[in-house]
Amino acid sequence: MPRPPKTSTQIANTTSKGADRPESSESTVEHVVLQTGASNPSDGPDQSTKATPSPTLFGQSGQAARHLLVALGHDLKVGAILVRAKTKHAASYLKTKFSPSNADEAASTADDPRGWFVAALAKVGNRLGALRKKPSEDRARTFVRPSWWKVAIGLALLACLLLPGTVLVWALKDVPWSEIRDGTLKPVVVLETADGGPLVRQGPYQGPYAQYDQFPPQLIDAVLSIEDRRFMDHFGIDVRGIGRALVRNFEAGSVVEGGSTITQQLIKLQYLDSDRTMKRKIQEFVIALWLEWKLGKQEILTRYLNSAYLGAGATGMPAAARIYFNKDIGALNLPESAMLAGLLRAPSQWNPIDNFEGARQRTSVVLDTMVANGKITAPEAAQVKASFATLHPTTPTPRSGSWFADWISPQASEIAGASPGSTTVRTTLSPQLQRIAERVLANALDTEGKAAGVSQAALVAMTPDGAVVAMVGGRDYKQSQFNRAVTAMRQPGSTFKLFVYYAALKAGFTLSDQVLDAPIDINGWSPENSGGRYRGWVTLAEAFARSLNAPTVALAQEVGLDNVIAAARELGINAPLANTPSLALGTSEVSLLDLTSAYASVHLGKAPVEPWGIIDFQAAGQPEAFRVGSQAAPTIDLSAYQPDLVGLLQLVVERGTGRGAAPGAFAAGKTGTSQNNRDAWFVGFTEPLVAGVWVGNDDDTPMKGVTGGALPAHIWRDFMLEAMAAPAAGALVESPAAPQSCNITACSRSYRSFRPSDCTYQPYYGGRRLCEK
Repeated sequence: MPRPPKTSTQIANTTSKGADRPESSESTVEHVVLQTGASNPSDGPDQSTKATPSPTLFGQSGQAARHLLVALGHDLKVGAILVRAKTKHAASYLKTKFSPSNADEAASTADDPRGWFVAALAKVGNRLGALRKKPSEDRARTFVRPSWWKVAIGLALLACLLLPGTVLVWALKDVPWSEIRDGTLKPVVVLETADGGPLVRQGPYQGPYAQYDQFPPQLIDAVLSIEDRRFMDHFGIDVRGIGRALVRNFEAGSVVEGGSTITQQLIKLQYLDSDRTMKRKIQEFVIALWLEWKLGKQEILTRYLNSAYLGAGATGMPAAARIYFNKDIGALNLPESAMLAGLLRAPSQWNPIDNFEGARQRTSVVLDTMVANGKITAPEAAQVKASFATLHPTTPTPRSGSWFADWISPQASEIAGASPGSTTVRTTLSPQLQRIAERVLANALDTEGKAAGVSQAALVAMTPDGAVVAMVGGRDYKQSQFNRAVTAMRQPGSTFKLFVYYAALKAGFTLSDQVLDAPIDINGWSPENSGGRYRGWVTLAEAFARSLNAPTVALAQEVGLDNVIAAARELGINAPLANTPSLALGTSEVSLLDLTSAYASVHLGKAPVEPWGIIDFQAAGQPEAFRVGSQAAPTIDLSAYQPDLVGLLQLVVERGTGRGAAPGAFAAGKTGTSQNNRDAWFVGFTEPLVAGVWVGNDDDTPMKGVTGGALPAHIWRDFMLEAMAAPAAGALVESPAAPQSCNITACSRSYRSFRPSDCTYQPYYGGRRLCEK
């Protein structure tokens, strides 16, 4: 009975157990050959002695070749051989390169070409095994230098891999990813007047930052229909939209449609410049994908609606709703929403204030698009179009007081910090008092001032505790933004005498004490009274009321100039003061704002009164507003001297140089005129208000005999007469909605982690805490 054929596993085991068979690459190849040449048991005993390979010969041969290549892949000659063996001439190549070495081997490969292929692989294994045993210097001589075109192809492939990455690194290296994610590139500060109305400045107006659920649904539908109908479906880049735009632009022969998405438009508005460069395009593409993944659709749309420019100085939908319709964003109806959505494409071209017919036609296009997208019905659109003729956008009267906005904006920005979203800051400005101040000042300059050679004037009005309710920094803000009420430093003249007499009262003098009104010489300097007349011995009250120079200088010498400077500092004068005899007559320059706040200290009975302009603030997302108010509480009690100081100032208005300022009710103040009539002042107060007026010329040229008791006193009187007839200014700066006070100055000095937007700081342990200083 014939023996059954051995399986491939048995043959392999027998081979590996040979006592004198070395373990090498050659044995490995023979092992593979024996495996691939084993007979199939199903073929029967008669076929067990044949050398015909199994049907899987080529697959196993390929596996053998791969094993050889992995084992000796560093040998380029073998690699080249195996590569060439895969060509359509593989059979002839291998026959030539690896012909059978003996008759048995030739007989076994004659009938089937696959047999010699396996034998060829075995020969390759033998050849490589011999090569691996050669010394290193022999192996080095077997290296075959690759062809130049192979090197070129390799370098080209390497460049194709490295170039895109290099371009991305170059284009995206300066992208502010964290700022884009947090939305902190452009924090929004919204200024409001004391009564809660918008404080509109010259230039763009940014409304309060609205959250997604504050926008009416019809506004969102209108914007998406006309700007990006597939916004909720694409991933930041609308491939279909780009293709559609290209086709339509090609058919029209010009750019009639864009393919950018709302996400891309937001990137252009807030984060990238408008240059059409390859770098910016790459940035836009990558940032759009990143924003979609990081923020989501609602946040992207919210940021876009708050930052898009809509004409007439309105930035964002909330600002446009206020500018065009004097409404909050949530109160917009369908025709108003459609009109605002239509402005997004060309706000200057379709501005309804300048081009109402164009805005009406554009609104009709938006309504038709909403019908096509299924957002409204055709009858609804027809009804809106029919009623659109009665829709009259109106721009609210611009709030004057741009000088005030310029003065308070840095403080408001400091409060807002880098908080994302908007921070609404309610200021102390009274729109009614501001309009009165501007009108009175303009009328005086156009009449009395024109004849007297006066080209500029300034006015500041505040409550006794320093809340600034009106500020006029010059004749015309459009012509000159220089704030003469805050920035200009001028000689105050006799208004400075208040500090001399305050120092005298502190030194023990009384108003009935007498001082000599006679010529005086101090190291060659001899001040004179106005008009050159001297009255001999006069009381302090009379000397002050008549604004006599000689006795005031004598009194300052008696009290001591150091004490006069100290008295001015106590009442709030921070400007440099020269320790010279002429200081008593106001030769050291001060600002109108500081001088007015010093007189407010007298009215209040506490010093120093710091001028302030912010009532409260509320950051987006915060449940309540925080009261700010004056950040420096007066610390000096003037009650011992207040009655006498108020009496002196009241005497000036009743019987002295300030009679031209008398409003027919309680009033107290002081006139002032600098040398050669270059500056003229009147500063004083009524029961509810403290106000200061300055007139002069920017080039410091003398006026035509103007004194503080004339034009400035008349401006002050006219302002006070109208202001006292208006609602009480003090009631305008109350903050019932902000019970919690936030002392920003004290908190920021105490805690490095202090955050003004919510008045909190980060302690060493636990969460953030409210600063209660």
